[in-house]
Amino acid sequence: MPTIPYIENFSDWVDSFSYHHSITVRFSETDAFGHLNNTNVFVYFEEARIEFLKTLGLMERWMRQESESILVTGDLQCDYLKQVFFDEKLDIYVKVATIGRTSADIHYMAKNEEGDVCFTGRGRIVQVSKQTNRSIAWDDAVKVALTGESIASK
Repeated sequence: MPTIPYIENFSDWVDSFSYHHSITVRFSETDAFGHLNNTNVFVYFEEARIEFLKTLGLMERWMRQESESILVTGDLQCDYLKQVFFDEKLDIYVKVATIGRTSADIHYMAKNEEGDVCFTGRGRIVQVSKQTNRSIAWDDAVKVALTGESIASK
């Protein structure tokens, strides 16, 4: 297994995910050799992240017209481990790795139908003010949703 900087122990890291979103690789997402084009994994990360945030009850919060903040991606990276081809079914796993005052580090993992990890990723999401375009702190409700922990228990 290659060394991936954001993963300390690969098997523990794999086991730490619970949420996943299923995707089937479309023909238009492949290159002339039938491989998944390397840029499409970022679209998969986005789709899975949005669905994950919906399950936490957060996405609609940022999408409301009257919302004072939006969520932006600060950075995003991918490590490719196994080739992926047209019509493969993938489960894209998403989890919050760490949360800061205004941002959170999100980790991603894609598994094929055989359970092989095909690619991994991480990225930072940041809550930004619509008026100032500056990062703003998470409120307690968002922290609870992202961490799954009660603020009172800390």
